Amino acid sequence: MLIVQKYGGTSVGTVERIHAVARRCVQTQREGHQVVVVASAMSGETNRLIGLARQVSPDPNERELDALVATGEQQSVALLAMAIRDQGAVAQSYTGGQIRLVTDNAFTKARIRSIDEEMIRSRLRQGEILVIAGFQGVDPEGNVTTLGRGGSDTTAVAVAAALKADRCDIYTDVDGVYTADPNVVSGARKIDRISYEEMLELASLGAKVLQLRSVELALKYKVPLRVVSSFDGPGVDPQGTLVCEEDAMMEKVLVTGVSHSKSDARITVRAVPDKPGVAARLFGALAEANISVDVIVQTASVDHRTDLSFTVPRSDHAKALKLSGEVATAVGASGVESDERIGKVSIVGAGMRSHAGVAAQMFDLLAREGVNIQMISTSEIKVSCVIDEKYTELAVRALHDGFGLGKAA
Repeated sequence: MLIVQKYGGTSVGTVERIHAVARRCVQTQREGHQVVVVASAMSGETNRLIGLARQVSPDPNERELDALVATGEQQSVALLAMAIRDQGAVAQSYTGGQIRLVTDNAFTKARIRSIDEEMIRSRLRQGEILVIAGFQGVDPEGNVTTLGRGGSDTTAVAVAAALKADRCDIYTDVDGVYTADPNVVSGARKIDRISYEEMLELASLGAKVLQLRSVELALKYKVPLRVVSSFDGPGVDPQGTLVCEEDAMMEKVLVTGVSHSKSDARITVRAVPDKPGVAARLFGALAEANISVDVIVQTASVDHRTDLSFTVPRSDHAKALKLSGEVATAVGASGVESDERIGKVSIVGAGMRSHAGVAAQMFDLLAREGVNIQMISTSEIKVSCVIDEKYTELAVRALHDGFGLGKAA
């Protein structure tokens, strides 16, 4: 089998943990598998480098910021390759540029265009364990780019897809995907198998176990993903959670998990002229600035005017508010308001496709706790509600208990 293993920052956070990862990589190869390893920067290193950049410049140039933060992964893969060699195996570290992982030129949040998979295969044929720096690539001009937070997951899945790997194992500090954040819900239960679509929704809605774009790639190329703990010990499930194609058993489960996020902001454009092209102009401006928009609600038209509300990542709030204000002035809207004190709670489950009344049950559970719903967004397999931030944890626990997602007695 060809296996891609990805290790997060906590997994390579100390010399002792790097040696433990090296032993696992070598053991996997000695079991007869070809092994490609993708590693993140050591825990805290990326934040340290970003902090250093902001001491030098309050608004650092994004090209130079990428060149700086990419060095974090280069440190960890070099150290890991050394540790693997000390275990008696052949290993070499590679930057994103050295495996010719080419991206577009959207610095700090670049997207992958291609990977030189034949170069990787040639090294594997020679019995080498490749240790690849996650989170980074190069644009067509050779500039260093990074893939955004959690980008090492994306690197690992992209490499697995390019190589048509048998499996991509994401080693992290948790032993799988849970029905809710265990830090919020003490009775959260580990999920053994989850569909790509369900995991995609959970990742997009705030679940931090897997990065959103990595799940999108896994779904597109049907890469079997396994989320497992890198810390062996009593009570740790070595099988973790398998992210795979949906099957009949998954469809029988009404709600698979509850997700939440406190990383959004709401923007409302008041008294927008109710005519064709206005929404396109607003959201086109946001798209050009590479700002993702999530929940969108438009009120009923009164006197040919309507209010338009939407959510954006809190990190993009200031930029989105400025752009919205410019468009509002240009189209003749009355003004723009915003609120960063919002939370988002969501339920996800493949079984929603074939069961009625799930949204009604969710709304009832929130109402019983006195939680007011500000905005609603739905898809075939999820329902999301924007609420006051201070009620987020309460809402998560109410939904988790109300849909019976807790551990079996």
